Order: sequence, then structure tokens, then C-alpha cells
Amino acid sequence: MTPNNRRTYKKGHRRYSRKKITILALSIAFIAFSGMRCIRQCEGGSGDEKSDSLSVENLPRLNDSINNTTTQFAQAQKLDSMVNKFLKRWEIKGAQLAVSRNDSLVYVRGYGWAEQEKQIAMEPSHIMRIASVSKLLTAVGIMKLQEMGKVKLSEHVFGPTGVLNDSAYTNIIKDKRHFDITVEDLLRHRAGFTRAEGDPMFATRYIMMQNRLTTPPDHETLLKIVLKRRLGYQPGSDTHKYSNIGYLLLSMIIEKRTGLSYEEFMQKHVLNPAGCFGFKIAGNYYKDKYPNEVKYYMHKDAEPIDEFNNSKRQVVKCYGENDVTALSGAGAWCASAAEVCHFVSAIDGDAHYPDIINAHSLDLMTKEGDYHFSLGWNTTPVDGVWSRTGTLSGTSALVLRYAKEKQCWVFMMNTSTWKGQMFAKDTREFLDELQKKFGAQMKAVVTTGRCAAGVRLQHLRHTGNGVASCPQLRRVGDGIAYGQRVDLSKVIVDAAVVPSDTHIPIPNAGVAEMTRSFFQCVAIRPLIDLDG
Repeated sequence: MTPNNRRTYKKGHRRYSRKKITILALSIAFIAFSGMRCIRQCEGGSGDEKSDSLSVENLPRLNDSINNTTTQFAQAQKLDSMVNKFLKRWEIKGAQLAVSRNDSLVYVRGYGWAEQEKQIAMEPSHIMRIASVSKLLTAVGIMKLQEMGKVKLSEHVFGPTGVLNDSAYTNIIKDKRHFDITVEDLLRHRAGFTRAEGDPMFATRYIMMQNRLTTPPDHETLLKIVLKRRLGYQPGSDTHKYSNIGYLLLSMIIEKRTGLSYEEFMQKHVLNPAGCFGFKIAGNYYKDKYPNEVKYYMHKDAEPIDEFNNSKRQVVKCYGENDVTALSGAGAWCASAAEVCHFVSAIDGDAHYPDIINAHSLDLMTKEGDYHFSLGWNTTPVDGVWSRTGTLSGTSALVLRYAKEKQCWVFMMNTSTWKGQMFAKDTREFLDELQKKFGAQMKAVVTTGRCAAGVRLQHLRHTGNGVASCPQLRRVGDGIAYGQRVDLSKVIVDAAVVPSDTHIPIPNAGVAEMTRSFFQCVAIRPLIDLDG
């Protein structure tokens, strides 16, 4: 070790002599779903809630750790050129691409503009609306709810014994087929709902006029209006019709059975355990956007449209055509492409990164059989390409998981094209071409002073009282649990680079395994500068 790599503890930390400094590994993982203490607390078990909350709050955020220089590979310039040509052809302002392999982030890049007027270039750390990709999150939320014993997929949704058994709903139903709808029917888009009278989630202005409402309906009011209508077909039959209202109902089921808001439940029981801390519920207008959120754009021929709240104002379609926030679990989430890629790694069955759902839930979500839709996904063919699309005015997103190659590609854009939802087909063909040309060349890059995929080690944080958290390491053996904190007074640190797959003994703690799993550390820097 060189003198430049040696440091001393500050502010009352124990000072170590140069001779005593040696290699160590902090063995703390993402708040991954396991039987360990942090997960038990998430599910309401006993423990130090204050300490656990503090630990989660201080975990490194992926979006704070990535930029356009984070990853690289030999043919990156050629890939980027193809992406830029694609964006130019379709007149798209900005886009993000994220790619993982064996649950390791191997490529992440922003293209074009996050906001052209302010000359803000797109970075992979920016977030944008992911539209119906939100349904994938909601389906996972229902799986978690089932694992917690709070709902069954076979349960009826309406009626005295249903989940939403409020008399205000039950008494208003005239088409008794509503009482046949199950939770699984909602997940698989076979609940009987159609868009014959328009999609109620995207017809707020008309619903207000038809029902003489002075304000946009809340979820309960909207549901009462929808339940007055006849279903288009028998729930649970072989007929499948894509339904946004179905996934709103799933959001309401989560709220009814947990007593939490949909967003609170998803953050606590789905996103935080997956290590995804940058997901946000979208706002409706430019003024509502988050500091790191992109600006949305329409294609050049798009006309202004009446505002969704019946204000009689004309608005740009991507800022006021729809009540995006009210879409909830059907389409309201914002995220970066990298974090969507990260989320998929937590629900894909790949052993490189711990899943937040059990094997049974995973099987239910991805088993196609005779169904037209998988749960949350569009399609999940065995050894094929799993797909999930999302489109809203001003944005589109495509998630493809190549099961055989164990790769996930996420491509997101902040501009609508004249093709609308049909643009997803062109995007799919383009992404398939990129994967075929470049996928095999992308590998996790290990560099000095960084984690795999470029997560900077200086983003480690103190949790107070001489305790530090590194959520990037996975432990093997006994003694160190997922999410457990490490007492700095009992460990020795070093700045040496540790090759992946190296086993490092930890006193009284078994063995820690350094891997190249998703965003996991391959080197540990001195913990004395955690505040810096």
C-alpha cells in the first residue's frame, strides 16, 4: 500500500497505524428481500425502526452515481451513432438506454436533450414518465400483498365478500357479472372492462360533463361511475381486453388491504427492498416536475387540446391532456432507465441479484400458458423475450428482457411521435437490432476505486454512531445479514482494489463474497471520508 492510500479516522474515530491497515470488506447488501432483520422490519416485525429508517435513508442512490461516462465498451461509439440516427429520424428530443447482463449494469447512456430550451443534456440520472411500465410495479405489489397473506388472486373484487366490499360500490352495480371479477382477472386484463365508451382513465373531461362534476373525479367517484356500466364480456373467460381501470382497481386493493396509500406501500414493500429509491409518482404539469425530471415534448404536428379538468383552456397534450397523477398504478410512475433495469433484476429469477418476490410469485407472473397477458408484463415467453411497453403523451418506454441471454434492455424517450402507441413496434425492432449487434460485447467493467458498473465508492454514507452502510455487498456464510450495519470501531479498512469473486475473511463474521452482481462493490475505500 502506498502512502497516498493511507488515511486516518476523523472526528473521534479510532486512529490506526499504517502497519495495521489491511483489506476488509463491509458486508452489507441492498435492502433485498430475504428473511433477515431488515426485511422482517419492513413487514411489520420487531426491531429498531428508527435505525432501520436511518439506514435506508442514507443508502447510495443509483441516480446520484451514474452519468454519461459511467460505462463504456469497444463498440459504444457505433451503438451511440445508431441511437442518435434513430432519434433524429423520429424527431425525438432525448432518450435513455440502460442495459444489464447477469443483473450487472453494463451500459447506461443519455442522448439528446432533457430540456432543449435550457440546453440541459440528457443524462442517465434524469427521470421521466414510464407510463404503462407502471403496471409491472403494481403487479409486483399484488404479489407482495399475496406473500404477506393479505390477498389471494382467486378473491373476488366486489360483493359482500369481495376486497372492495363497500356498500357504495356493491349497491350501485347493476350488471351482476361484476361480482365474478377476481384479482387475477384484473392482473390478466380479462375482467370484462372494455373501452367501448372510451377509456375512463383518459376521459376525465367527458366524465365530468356527463356527470355534471365541477372537479375531476377521485378514484372512488370514478369507480362508482364505471360500475354503473355494463361489462363487455364475462370476467374470467377467454376474452382479454387491455384495461387501465383494472390496474387502478389493483392500486385501490393495495390501499384497502394495507391501510397505506398506494405509493407508500410500493415504496416500503417493493421499491426500497429492491434498492430502487428514485421512483416517483408523476405530476401533470411542467411546474410539477421533479428537479431531475425531463421536459416532455410532442411531435411538431401535434395540436393543442382541451385541458382534462374541463377548464376550457387549450394545453399542450403532454401537459394537461390527462390526469397523469390519477393513473396511479396503471401508469403514473417516473424513473430513470437504469432504475427500471435495476428493478427488473429484482423480479427476474436470475440468481445474480436477490429477487424481492418468491419463486411461486415469479412463476405466476411469467407463466403464459393459454393467457394473452402475463402478470404486469405484456409477454414472457419461455427462453424468449419478455416485454413491457409504456406510452403517454410526451413519453414512451420499452423494457425487453432477453431470457436466454439474461440481458435486460430499457429504452425511454421524452417525445411523442406521430405514430403514437404504434411506435412501440418500431422501437422493439430497433432494440432487437441493437441487442443482436452489441449485446454479447457488453460486460461489467471493474475499475479502480469504483463499483461494478461505475457506482462510486465515495457515495457510502454514515448512519451515525460510528456505523456505516454499504448496500453493494452480498454476504456468504453466517454472521452478516442483508441490510445489517457494521460498527466502524471493529473493522479495518484499506484502499486496495479487490478482484471480483474474491473471498475476504471478516473477523467473527464468516466470509464475504465480492461479486459482479448488480451495482455491487468490487473495491472498498477507507471509510474515514464517508462524509465527504
